[in-house]
Amino acid sequence: MGQTLRGRRVLVMIDGIPQSTPLRDGARDIRALDPSVIERVEVIKGATAIYGNGADGGLINYITKKARPDKAFSGSTEIGTNFSLVKPGQTGGYNLGQLFSGHQGHWDYVVSGRFEQTGLYKDADGHALSPEYGMNDLKNWNAFTKIGYNINSDSRLEMMYNFYKSTQYTDYIAKAGKYGDPNSPTIGIPGDRPGAPEGTPYNHNASLKYTAQELIGTTDLEANVYFQDYKTLINYSNFFEDNGQPSISSKKLGLRLNFNTPYHWSDQVMSQLTYGVDVLSDKTNTILTDGRTVIPDMNMRNLAPYFQVKTTFGQYLIFKAGSRLENVHIDVPTYTTIGILNSVNGNYVGGGTKVNAGQLNFTALMLNAGLRYTKIQAFKPFVSFSQSFSVADLGLVLRAAKENTVSNTSIKAVKANNYEAGVSGDIGRFSYEAAAYYSNSTLGASYVFVDGNPQIARSPEKIYGFELSANYRIHPMIDLGASYSYTEGKRELTEGTKIYLGGDRINPPKITAFATINPISKWSVTTQMVSTTGRNRFEPVNGLYSYGTGPIKSFTIINLSSSYEINRRTLLRMGVENLFNKDYFTVISQWQSNNMNYVKGNGARINISLSHSF
Repeated sequence: MGQTLRGRRVLVMIDGIPQSTPLRDGARDIRALDPSVIERVEVIKGATAIYGNGADGGLINYITKKARPDKAFSGSTEIGTNFSLVKPGQTGGYNLGQLFSGHQGHWDYVVSGRFEQTGLYKDADGHALSPEYGMNDLKNWNAFTKIGYNINSDSRLEMMYNFYKSTQYTDYIAKAGKYGDPNSPTIGIPGDRPGAPEGTPYNHNASLKYTAQELIGTTDLEANVYFQDYKTLINYSNFFEDNGQPSISSKKLGLRLNFNTPYHWSDQVMSQLTYGVDVLSDKTNTILTDGRTVIPDMNMRNLAPYFQVKTTFGQYLIFKAGSRLENVHIDVPTYTTIGILNSVNGNYVGGGTKVNAGQLNFTALMLNAGLRYTKIQAFKPFVSFSQSFSVADLGLVLRAAKENTVSNTSIKAVKANNYEAGVSGDIGRFSYEAAAYYSNSTLGASYVFVDGNPQIARSPEKIYGFELSANYRIHPMIDLGASYSYTEGKRELTEGTKIYLGGDRINPPKITAFATINPISKWSVTTQMVSTTGRNRFEPVNGLYSYGTGPIKSFTIINLSSSYEINRRTLLRMGVENLFNKDYFTVISQWQSNNMNYVKGNGARINISLSHSF
């Protein structure tokens, strides 16, 4: 399944362009572009008025690179290699990247391209990892351009385009392991992989943005029109009757008009008003490569006006409040369902149902509010409330529809209430943040198996947890940091009867820690620890665990990264993943409780790169 944040789905974006496919989760949202074109990553936990459908738990927005303002022509070249430190044969990969940037008169630009070949990935014992949903033998391409024109000192036009492709060309197939037996993991063995190369054949993103300062009085405007054309291929299997390889396609066209107006009530009370409209068209489907329709075109149109106000009382009390009105309309054409494998008895069920065309309509008003007090630098408390909305994985419901009309299917939107309270502060060279959160929804959207068939459980849900983080500069050359996160959740089967949410929704407790040392000004070394204490909330049924219920065992891995500035323009980087070659199973492989997906994590692997700027 796809990425979650605090137990709920997260909306992934590139410069505000949605990458997630909430109508049918493709589980590849995070890998939407190459990291080399990312300037920074914006993470918002909880819902926001400006962004809507799919942002149940929050959003991740990749902000792409900007042009250098100080040179008419500049650039950087990077080459690199990576390979396993355990039985390195066939594991070698490499990457090449080139970027140009500059500013001339009213114009500025960034143009870049990058190619990467990953090589074979191996576990700590030197076995090839399973190629399914893996990083084995990937060929990744990324082409990026951003061109800006400053009309005058107050207004600007900017065009962005990014193409990303990541496909797997491997001579390995998966050999199923035995779930629960640490000596029998799923591995890759030589063989001819059926179907087309898996991965993302294309992901096109483009936008045209116009910004104007003080367009009308003191009101600023940002207008952004964008599109995305995306396709991803899953592995060929017997999951569908007569076998097949599914592809998920999504085409989005959107417009976001955002106005910002300051308002001074008095010398002590000042407000910032943000308001506008978010328009989105999203057409998503799932088609087998042989042409059969698994999920027909789901044509979604969403019109969402929004309003947000930020008011400062004096210098230290900050109040935020906002609203977003979701108006979602989805058209679904007539289609016929395909039989799906029952994992218990091995039969195909649900095929041959003709589902007549229909329209689904959803309207919801979402509210949010927050308060922060900042007078005491060492203790800055905050509280917040937000509501989120999504049409959760409609495609999964349509895929297994038993009714003959779309309007009769059990499709309802998820509306969640999110509460958060916490505190942050700085005490000299020490900084910290602590937050506790709680969310509930009358209808949830948990992926479960009932009698061997995948379904969406529409039951009340409650999720809660807390997060702690701290950083300390103990010396000008030494920085330390650590974090701890805990999330738990339950859904209601019947009144008074609750069960825990599965591993696809709830991550086990996570501990991270790092130490960065700068022995000299040109050399930096960072060690990072990632650890989980595990999670075991379910009992097996007839000796077997079902999807999402497998126990997760604790493990700890250490990563190392280092950079050395050879001269002012040349930088050498080196990183080692899983430095001590820890033998462990990934979290997802443990909770999936499936022989074919019982996969270990990467063994020790090194990455070396050299970059030169001019």
